[in-house]
Amino acid sequence: MDLKDQQIIRELQLNGRLTNNELAERVNLSPSPCLRRVRNLERSGIIAGYAALIDQSAYGLPITVFIRIKLEHHNKQAVQTFEKHVGEIDEILDCYLMTGDSDYLLRVIVDSLEAYEAFIRDKIHQIPSIASIGTSFAYGIVKQNRVFARVI
Repeated sequence: MDLKDQQIIRELQLNGRLTNNELAERVNLSPSPCLRRVRNLERSGIIAGYAALIDQSAYGLPITVFIRIKLEHHNKQAVQTFEKHVGEIDEILDCYLMTGDSDYLLRVIVDSLEAYEAFIRDKIHQIPSIASIGTSFAYGIVKQNRVFARVI
């Protein structure tokens, strides 16, 4: 991946709906080589897909919760079971494997405190081998950046 590929990625992160002609103009390429580069980035998996960015409050899910999970056991079965369950729960947007005091950090969105309580009782408590659950509610966003491509 060279500087031009990084420029293409950055522009697509800023606006994934650019036409190829608009993208080519922004990165100073002609349309054919630009499209070829985009297709190569897609084939290689560097560009994994395209998605719409949604305002979660406007969508009706205004509450963001970060949940710290510690497992009772760290054997292969317990880890696989936990990760399988997490993958099946829609409210969990992100799950990170962590170092430190917690084993996992989950980012969850819900529409109310009552929905969060039901989520914990009906979904998280049903997962075996959880030793502890810690919850932090986000009450604001200071920075949320979706553009991470560095351009050298």
